[in-house]
Amino acid sequence: MSSSLPTRPRNYKRTLPPHRLTLVPPQPHQAPQRTPLALWHLLSLDAPTVAALWTWFVARCVGLHLTTPIAAMFVAVWMLYAADRLLDARPLGAEAYETPIAELEERHRFHHRHKRAFLAVIGCASVGLAVLIHHLNSAALHLHALLASLLFAYFFLIHIFPATPLASETGAHRLPKELAVGIFFPAAIFIPTVAHEPNLRLLLAPNALLFAAVCTLNCLFLYAWEHPGERSSAHWTTRFATGHLASLSGLTALTGVVMTFLEYRHTLAPLWLLAFACSLSAALLLLLHTQRRRLSAIHLRASADLALLTPAILIPLVRVFAR
Repeated sequence: MSSSLPTRPRNYKRTLPPHRLTLVPPQPHQAPQRTPLALWHLLSLDAPTVAALWTWFVARCVGLHLTTPIAAMFVAVWMLYAADRLLDARPLGAEAYETPIAELEERHRFHHRHKRAFLAVIGCASVGLAVLIHHLNSAALHLHALLASLLFAYFFLIHIFPATPLASETGAHRLPKELAVGIFFPAAIFIPTVAHEPNLRLLLAPNALLFAAVCTLNCLFLYAWEHPGERSSAHWTTRFATGHLASLSGLTALTGVVMTFLEYRHTLAPLWLLAFACSLSAALLLLLHTQRRRLSAIHLRASADLALLTPAILIPLVRVFAR
């Protein structure tokens, strides 16, 4: 019995309309070279290193020798950044290796691929952090608790109620992450020193604000590098700042130089080292910006945090001037 359907000639070749070409499976996502600098970034060790080094640096510049607060700072910041990257990676599914998703970088894919390991380490780190917290003084504990409550409220807003493009266009947008980091990160770093020496609050305030500007610049440079286009969905403050990065970096570096000179002349404690380190970091970020096309994306981002480790090169001066 013959079929009523038309038959195809032997030399028939099936062709697809142009719009069906999108169904061709994409090439697997190529992981970047695992250099020590890249792994430092992928393992979420960059921000904790910066936080711990600056916590130690601020304390030493006023003559304090802190140990437990520095260890607690490293653990807490690592947990925070690792958790944030895991939450950002939630849109990644079974095809995380292949399908590119907007706004997600290699750090998100790395955390997604090793989610179980990160969760296990976060669980162990939380136990260690609980032990360290018991050794903090009450003033530091109260200030950190207040800061943590505000930070978790911000995390809740950005992960549970993400901003929409319409909100960005109308200006009704949440506090951008670039400004949030510039507020929370320096506050956490200066709290241990201020908690032990509350009389230094006003004296340290200018340096805290300068460091906040450097941290904000760090985030702005990263955003500009990862969003080289129009950035229409960004907060209006981010769009303005990323359009004037060179001027803002130069102004921050110059402010640091002026503060270095004034504090060297008029303060007994070597607070000028804080301003000097901030000035160096702002200058390094600007230099990195001019050389950004010579580095891969992951190394460029890691180098931006590396630029904040300027206190490490000032350790000999700390030993000379700080008692």
